[in-house]
Amino acid sequence: MSLDLIKSQINESILTKQELLNQCLDEIEKSGQILVEALNSNHKILLCGNGGSAADAQHIAAELIIRYKSSNERRSLPAISLATDTSVLTACGNDYGYDYVFSRQIEGLGNEGDVLIAISTSGNSPNIVNAIRTAYEKKLKIIALTGANGGKIQKELSNIVDVIIKVPSNITARIQECHILLGHIFCEYIEKYMFKF
Repeated sequence: MSLDLIKSQINESILTKQELLNQCLDEIEKSGQILVEALNSNHKILLCGNGGSAADAQHIAAELIIRYKSSNERRSLPAISLATDTSVLTACGNDYGYDYVFSRQIEGLGNEGDVLIAISTSGNSPNIVNAIRTAYEKKLKIIALTGANGGKIQKELSNIVDVIIKVPSNITARIQECHILLGHIFCEYIEKYMFKF
């Protein structure tokens, strides 16, 4: 019985990744190009998400600042997770509300030509929606990572987002597994096309 459960989870993950491969290659490549262009122009990457997506934002930022592959000796790249500064997050939550914890930081830190990677499995998180709106106002490029239907990001913001990668699943765990895979692909793409590794 327990082996069946384990096998079903692994197979479900494999099938979701196979559908990501079948459906999202163009969006993934476009995202990689946007990131390389921004970094080559001395712009930075801002990332945000809630819960597991906050962990993904931190993880991807760390790979860019330090390095993705230990064999690739390169300069640090400018990336900031907006989910990590507890003083900023709690002050904004207290003074303005949790819906603005990312948009307020983008207002202060974002510059034209920077890139926002906005991560939301549902595509509905109010603070992610507000982050995207503020990023657009500040003329950042915007890459959104969501689940299958894209939620409000797809319905209300698709005209201002440069790329939406909609993981073809409605299961949070499977979406999150693909989001960190996408983050790793972005890092691989950046190291290959910026540093020729």
